[in-house]
Amino acid sequence: MILVIAEHDHKTLKSSTLNAVTAAQQIAAAESANIQLLVVGYQCQAAAEMGRSIAGVSQVLVCDAAHYASQLAEEVTEAIVPLATGFSHIIFPATSYGKNIAPRLAATLDVAQISDITQVCDAQTFVRPIYAGNALETVQNNGHQLVISVRCSAFSPAKYSEQNAPIKSVNGAAVFGVSQHISQSLTPFSRPELTTSKIVISGGRGLSSKENFQLIEKIADQLGAAIGASRAAVDAGYVPNDYQVGQTGKIIAPDLYIAVGISGAIQHIAGMKESKLIVAINKDKDAPIFQIADYGIVGDLFQILPELEKALV
Repeated sequence: MILVIAEHDHKTLKSSTLNAVTAAQQIAAAESANIQLLVVGYQCQAAAEMGRSIAGVSQVLVCDAAHYASQLAEEVTEAIVPLATGFSHIIFPATSYGKNIAPRLAATLDVAQISDITQVCDAQTFVRPIYAGNALETVQNNGHQLVISVRCSAFSPAKYSEQNAPIKSVNGAAVFGVSQHISQSLTPFSRPELTTSKIVISGGRGLSSKENFQLIEKIADQLGAAIGASRAAVDAGYVPNDYQVGQTGKIIAPDLYIAVGISGAIQHIAGMKESKLIVAINKDKDAPIFQIADYGIVGDLFQILPELEKALV
């Protein structure tokens, strides 16, 4: 059996859960296994109801308790451990949520973790990127149990269907108590989410200031796009960390990616090179970003963006 750990906000499932289920479906096809979904949270019945309609999910397990409200890695791990017996694969999305919990779970179960897979070869063999995406390695693990994280941009989301898989409540562990949630600060977004948007326009150090990012925002509003940024722009304080695209930021694969004033450092390219169509705007004709761009415009972005804005009206 295969267990997928759901990412959710207690009310709705995150789209990353659907990508993880697709990977699970491919593994299940290789070993004729069924797929179960685990929802760990507090007052999370609505998220479980969504899970029961995902194609390929045979059962939804719900672990609902007040000490899972903040979904701390220590507490969620303790909830998963007693349920892990009998599952050959435990699958997480390779998001901040999954990356926070999967390593701790693997260590607790004393099994190897296979991180950030992009392809399923068979039930024991997977492909994952290394060296900032410049190489792919094929990993085979013949262990009795595998903990896997899935690069969401590499797998299409599973579909919702009219099925109603059964929901089963399971007992959570007692409060582990080694950590506590103090506070959190969320960046408000009025635009599409960066990791799920079909169109993304990103700005780099070439924009020169926080104020100049308004040029990006105007284009984004016209295209209905999400806004991203290079690490250089984030480090310079032009935009919050949540905007960062790259190896140490968000890994995305939109239908259209527009890179403005981004030179194309290897770490940034690792986060967006799977985009279906890449457009680059940069005044340096030798910028590395042009090596992967489908369309490139060499010129001054402060002249090009206003012209693009007019053309989109």
